[in-house]
Amino acid sequence: MTLPGFHSPAIGFEQPFEMLAACHERVERTLALFERLVAHVRAQGHDAASRSAAADVLRYFDLAAPHHHQDEERHVLPRLRASGAAEALALADTLEAEHRRMELLWARLREPLRAWREASDGDGPGRDFPLEAERQAWAALYAAHIAAEEGRAYPQARAGIDAQPAAAATLAGIGAEMAARRRAPGGAA
Repeated sequence: MTLPGFHSPAIGFEQPFEMLAACHERVERTLALFERLVAHVRAQGHDAASRSAAADVLRYFDLAAPHHHQDEERHVLPRLRASGAAEALALADTLEAEHRRMELLWARLREPLRAWREASDGDGPGRDFPLEAERQAWAALYAAHIAAEEGRAYPQARAGIDAQPAAAATLAGIGAEMAARRRAPGGAA
């Protein structure tokens, strides 16, 4: 079993929308890792590789994913709402509701995944992920959510910024806030 690598070029906080898209790549790689983990345990049982993969999935969705949602809720969704366009308002409301749904599903999924992280070699807590239907629904929700953000939300929010005379300063401020929040005590990349 391979662990997710970082294949995208280095993107910094000075490019906040590119950073958000790079985060989506990490979400997709971590979801794929979770999928491979389920298949691996089903076929081979628990082992050091499965424990490591479970730890990686937990770490990403416990630490990095919440920051990503906060980034969007602070810097993307308000810009959609500020446009006043009915479609943009509905999109912002939908994306925010999906964040809450993803968080609720993750709260359920993380407990059996924690058991897998601590499992001894062999069958441990079982070879079938106990909440497989919920895991698949969660992954599908993420896929549709990412498509809506990258296809509609980010371009609309970015266009609103680019139309401002101080677009570069606005983007720099967004990036600085994103970076500072991750450096704060308890923050994670």
